[in-house]
Amino acid sequence: MPLYKDLSDDVATILIWEYDKNEVLNPDILLEPENQNKILGYHPNKIAEVLMVRKMLKSVLPNHKILYKEDGEPYLFPNDLQISVSHSFPLAGLAISKNKIGIDIEKRKDKIKNIRHKFILHENNFIIDEEEVDFLTAIWCVKEALYKIHHSKHWSLKKHYDVLPFDLKEELSVKCRVYDDENEDFFKAKINFFDNYCFAVVD
Repeated sequence: MPLYKDLSDDVATILIWEYDKNEVLNPDILLEPENQNKILGYHPNKIAEVLMVRKMLKSVLPNHKILYKEDGEPYLFPNDLQISVSHSFPLAGLAISKNKIGIDIEKRKDKIKNIRHKFILHENNFIIDEEEVDFLTAIWCVKEALYKIHHSKHWSLKKHYDVLPFDLKEELSVKCRVYDDENEDFFKAKINFFDNYCFAVVD
């Protein structure tokens, strides 16, 4: 069954779809006319991710479609709800809410240690070396999800996004913030670990 996880709650519909090579993903049926050119030149896996998101959307909001702002940010039309999408083949995630929401899904990979210096600052104080990959993956997911609802082209994940200290467990909530020299905003993120993936939602 392609529906891999349903993490919906009272606030948001949150679905994760898993690619199945036997599943029919017809772009002529699933993809909006406005986005037909968008997938030209895409890798087949990337096309599958785009179409899986559309299939999830049609399962819950058949009369809505996903369009894109000039900066590439997706939005729903009619524009009466907020969405966020994320992909990590063979998984794709979709979140729908009345409020702003951001999600991110990442596969656990040791190579994330190679970019630690690009997105970790204050979090160095609580990352445990023996669990470095899991900590880094969780922090990356939270910051990416947070970026989707509170972003600026002038901000960096390292200098303007913080995840406050937490202990690793299968499901957890963490505090996080976006800040600059003048302001700071705090948020709560939910993190789920399953199989070899990490999933975060900020709302």
